[in-house]
Amino acid sequence: MSDKQQRQALTAVERAMVAIRRSQTRRSLGRLAPPDGEGRPVDPTLFGVLDAVEERDGACSVSDVAAALGVDQPRASRLVLRAAEEGWLTRGPDPADARRMLLALTPEGRDRLDRTHRLREEVFARAMADWPAADRVEFARLLTAFVEGFGREAGSAPQAPRAARHPLRVEGRGI
Repeated sequence: MSDKQQRQALTAVERAMVAIRRSQTRRSLGRLAPPDGEGRPVDPTLFGVLDAVEERDGACSVSDVAAALGVDQPRASRLVLRAAEEGWLTRGPDPADARRMLLALTPEGRDRLDRTHRLREEVFARAMADWPAADRVEFARLLTAFVEGFGREAGSAPQAPRAARHPLRVEGRGI
């Protein structure tokens, strides 16, 4: 591949990433979030909190949420409080350090998160419906590798996206 082709590829990736970022606004994600029991769209910001707690799969603190979301501690605390008020998280003392609070998903929080993941996966499946299965699998592999590499470059703790840690979920959902 020539230098010019490599630059063109990087430019295409940069532009695609900008388009993805723009499409991930509160409003667009709100349209994808399942409504709450009263028919209101659920604030997608809170799904970031639930995702962060799920990612830790166990001991998760407000500091962990702040790091995962790239926000300061006070902002993370407010988001965690809202998620707890919705009944999606519980907070309890860390047995190893009573000054630290640990977060856990409630059954309702788990249900919300699972429904949102399924809804988003359905949207992604429709977006790739005309792709050959091998291309969908390769895209998942490459996108996961990109996210991990970008995380290392950006200085954030590289964490494989959820689908990469659950590869059967990717294949099982037809993505």
